[in-house]
Amino acid sequence: MTAKLIDGKHIAQVIRDKWKLRVDELIKKDIRPGLGVIIVGNDPASLVYVGNKTKACESVGINSKQYDLPVTITEEDLLAKIDELNNDPSINGILVQLPLPKHIDVNNVLAKISVEKDVDGFHLYNMGALVTGKMIFPPCTPYGIKCLLDYTNIDVEGKNAVVIGSSNIVGKPMALMLLSMNATVSICNIYTYYLTQYTSLADILIVATGVPGLIKKEMVKPGAVVIDVGINRLPDGRLVGDVDFEGVKEVASYITPVPGGVGPMTITMLLVNTIMAAERSNKLAKPYIDFDRA
Repeated sequence: MTAKLIDGKHIAQVIRDKWKLRVDELIKKDIRPGLGVIIVGNDPASLVYVGNKTKACESVGINSKQYDLPVTITEEDLLAKIDELNNDPSINGILVQLPLPKHIDVNNVLAKISVEKDVDGFHLYNMGALVTGKMIFPPCTPYGIKCLLDYTNIDVEGKNAVVIGSSNIVGKPMALMLLSMNATVSICNIYTYYLTQYTSLADILIVATGVPGLIKKEMVKPGAVVIDVGINRLPDGRLVGDVDFEGVKEVASYITPVPGGVGPMTITMLLVNTIMAAERSNKLAKPYIDFDRA
């Protein structure tokens, strides 16, 4: 068996093309979605990420405004800037690029963003709403993975799903989304004893640990769907995931590549959330997303 490739780059473009049509309709009504992006300091990786997000916004017609703040900014002044954007009707979504300097409490920053503009899906309200399957904005990476599964017609209901990695950004929200889709879910991490006992039973295996090549061929159930969220740069400059791609593709039924799998979907779902925020602010969309099919 050789796994079918889940081409995240292609699927992301299909979704962007679809949502661009919705932006075109908004523009006809003199409504242009706006995304405010705050970046603190000049971390090279953050600058690249923000640049990619800006280009993606332009490609679908979102007006992206970047706010470059000094690394020495106080937490009080950063919160004041967020408040300013919360009250700006031209800004539908607010994104604060992480990581932040150590003197700033990221929890205070995320809590300050208006729930109606929290297009990253990191606000406590949105994270908590995952428990019910109804949220204003889902976190972008798990949302992107759900869309990959949907587009590929992979049925989740009743399946054994194993999520490796328990971060607030990917692992925990991903597990809650899968539960809302009626999967049976186990959450593991790199410290889990006898990890193979869990992975070998997984119909759907989602890996987000930041450990290159953690998942080997012998750890994967034949026919499993494998979603690799990891992106790691090796000393020789190669980008690889948390899954041994060459080995695992011999036993899996579907697999995402790195790069070109989950990554493009994360940015795409940020665009989707921002467009949805613009529609909601103009009473053109329902106030929440419903993943609860139980």
